[in-house]
Formats: sequence, structure tokens, C-alpha cells
Amino acid sequence: MTGYLRDPDEIYRSSFATIRAEADLSGLPGGLDRVVLRMIHSCGMVDLVRDVGYSAGVVTAARSALDRGAPVLCDTEMVAAGVIRRRLPAQNAVVCVLGDPRVPGLARSLGSTRSAAAVDLWRERLAGAVVVIGNAPTALFRLLELVEAGADRPAAVIGVPVGFVGAAESKQALATHPSGLEHLVVRGRRGGSAMAAAAVNALALDAD
Repeated sequence: MTGYLRDPDEIYRSSFATIRAEADLSGLPGGLDRVVLRMIHSCGMVDLVRDVGYSAGVVTAARSALDRGAPVLCDTEMVAAGVIRRRLPAQNAVVCVLGDPRVPGLARSLGSTRSAAAVDLWRERLAGAVVVIGNAPTALFRLLELVEAGADRPAAVIGVPVGFVGAAESKQALATHPSGLEHLVVRGRRGGSAMAAAAVNALALDAD
């Protein structure tokens, strides 16, 4: 095997140069363009930008929350593992409670998934948190149910669950929810842990 690029710095530079050349980020507001750039880098899909939906204040809200030391609440360990701790501006806690022993019982009582049940264990941490959902549509639906029931509001929600059942619908529900939560979504079936973590890492890079 010969002729392939080995220099990590050049690979990094060339990757982002390719994205900027092939993806039209010009319609995104300042700050969000850099977040979407890194989301594209995580998945290799330059057309992702056409499916990005967002509230006007999501970048400012998420960055301010991180600066204040807000926790990052993740639906799965895969999302949590992808968050680069050293980039977080205030030694923010990165929390995933999917493995909590209370979760199976809660899931049975709710008649839903463990991912949805785990969201109930976020209650005491929700106020002003950055919520990151990359895998489970049921977790996003449950978050909206809790907010409707009067739970504390997170500062921002990165809602990019992936899949064929409920993913598109859960993201649409977040984007149009009457609570007006600050949000970033990828409409349709696409999403995933890598994309969710990439969004957090991009926001953390620019937090100050």
C-alpha cells in the first residue's frame, strides 16, 4: 500500500477544506456553521446541511450553559464517550444514566424503552442543562413529555436521534414544540451518536 496521506495534520486540514468546498454553509448563522461543519465531518455527508433545523438562539444558549458549568445529559454511553472532556470549558459533568439499576423498572412502569425511562432520572439536573440525544427517539419524546408536565427546562437540546421508527417524528416534535426549547436537529432519519458528540465538541470549542 503506497500513495495515501499519512500526516495527521494534513489529513485534518484537507478534510475540513473538502467540506467547505462541497457543503454550502453560507445560509447558516455565524457559529452554527462551525457546528454543522463538524457534524458533517463526523458522518461524511456534505448534504447534511439541507436537513439541519435550529432555533435562533441555540448556539448562544448552549455555549452560555457550558460556560456556566451546566451538565451535558446524554441518552447513550456512545454519545457520552464521544464528548471530548478537555474541551469543555468548566469541567462540565457528562452524564449518561442508562446503566442505572432503576432504569429497567422505570421502563416497565412507563411501558416504554430504557432510553425513555433514563430521561426521568435527569429531572434534578435538567434545569439549564445541555441535553444531547443521538440514538433514541423515545428519549426525545419523553423529554418533551416531561417539559409539558412542568419539568425544568434545559438550556438547549441537540436532538439528532437516528433510525427508521420515530426518529423523524421526534425531531419534528422538538422543532415545533410549543415550549420553544432552544434546539438543533437533523430532520429525517439521519443522526447518531457521532454526530451528536461532534455538535457538543464544536460548541465547547467556541465557549468562552
